Formats: sequence, structure tokens, C-alpha cells
Amino acid sequence: MRMSKSVCAACQHKIDASAKLCPYCGANPVTGERVDTQAILEEVFHPRKISTTESVLEYARQRQGIVIAISIFVGLVILAALHQFVTARNSTATTESPAVSLSEIADQANQPHETPQPMPPLQFQMDGRSQTMKTYLVEPGAIAPGQPATAAPAPPPPPHR
Repeated sequence: MRMSKSVCAACQHKIDASAKLCPYCGANPVTGERVDTQAILEEVFHPRKISTTESVLEYARQRQGIVIAISIFVGLVILAALHQFVTARNSTATTESPAVSLSEIADQANQPHETPQPMPPLQFQMDGRSQTMKTYLVEPGAIAPGQPATAAPAPPPPPHR
């Protein structure tokens, strides 16, 4: 099936004979008269009226990369300005307190040693059977605290009844 070709009267391009508009110039191919396609689209699809704020947000949404790049640049400029302010302020600010050596602060050998605090007594509830709280599991070869290392291992606890 071959398509028949015709020539647009406005732009002289060869187009399909059944075309109502020339795809190259948008004119009627028979008469060469230009058709306002924007008015037809607005009549059929009814464009939505948007406010200024919505148009700015739509512009930013369409150009997210540019908005992100500008935001990062503005943030860096603000940080640079803050750094300049602090640097200028610190170069002129003085203190009346005496200087402290860094070794006095950071040297662990000069720090006073604190003795560990004993663990406070723990109050806890039990189900009325004190045996479950008094039974300990002892590993074979374990040494009780306070016994010399050469002592014989403690005997295992009696089995539960």
C-alpha cells in the first residue's frame, strides 16, 4: 500500500496527501493558510491558571540540577563568610587567663587515678524459691576469687532435685 504524496502550498515540502496540517510549517497543505494550533490546544485542553508561587516552584522542579547547584554554592558562600568572620574575630580577641600547656590537659600520666566505686547492692524480686538464686554454674578448672592459682578446682555444685 503506497501513500500518495502532495506538496504543501506554504513551504513546498512533500507530505502525505491525507494530512490536514503540514508537519513542517503547521499550515493547511491545500490553501497554505497558517492555523493557530496553540489556540486550538487551549480550547480543547483548558490550561490551568497558576499563581506566581506555583510558577516559581514549577520552574525549580523543571531545573532541579541548577537549583541544587545554586543552593550548594550559596551554602558554601555562607560558610566561607562565617569562617572569615570567626577568623577575623579570633585574630583580635585576647584572653586574660594564663596559657595552659596541652600536655597538662592530654597527658594521661599526670592525671589522678580514680579508684573504682564498689557496686551497690542490687534489690531484685524472686519467685519465692531462693535455691534458683543461689545456684551457680562453675566451669571445670575455674578458680574462685581470692584463692591462690595453685589451689585445686572447686567441686561442681550438687545436682538439682
